[in-house]
Amino acid sequence: MKQKRIAKIERVTNETKIKLELNLDGSGKADIKSGIGFLDHMLDLWTFHGLFDFKLSCKGDLEIDVHHTTEDIALALGNALAEAVGDKKGIVRYGHSYLPMDEALLRVALDLSGRPEFVFSGEFIQPSIGHLDTQMITHFFKSLAISSRMTLHMAILYGINDHHKCEGLFKALGRALRQAVEIDPRRTGVSSTKGVL
Repeated sequence: MKQKRIAKIERVTNETKIKLELNLDGSGKADIKSGIGFLDHMLDLWTFHGLFDFKLSCKGDLEIDVHHTTEDIALALGNALAEAVGDKKGIVRYGHSYLPMDEALLRVALDLSGRPEFVFSGEFIQPSIGHLDTQMITHFFKSLAISSRMTLHMAILYGINDHHKCEGLFKALGRALRQAVEIDPRRTGVSSTKGVL
């Protein structure tokens, strides 16, 4: 019988209260309430394109700004990803996606290596999209990479519209992660000559 790859995380601080559930073998169902409309939209796209099931509720100190909420959601999601993927036996491990989003082209490449690293190339022009500060977009991805212990490289290859750039990055991340967590029927053990990930 196939083991369920599901993680439930609760993170409570003086700044945020987060409950989330992630199922790596889902069908793209999302129930997301972060308190930041644009972030909800991005996480919904990530869920759909990753074919995960993802539930999130967050009560954050949005009267201050979006920083704590955005960062803490990324940290909790990274913890959930690490927990759900487990010992990584049989997974493909690597994933990548080139994704066109209208005039923008995005690239995401990742490795569920156990070695956290984040490299980003590109820029946003607007200070915010909806109520999400654009500087928090890369901070979200960096926090996710660190807490999940993933090597994550992301690039805006070109583009004009910041909404399109951001949307393409979240979609590409979902597709790359879906690829990386897939079970390879030919692989026994972990996908590393070291024998551990």
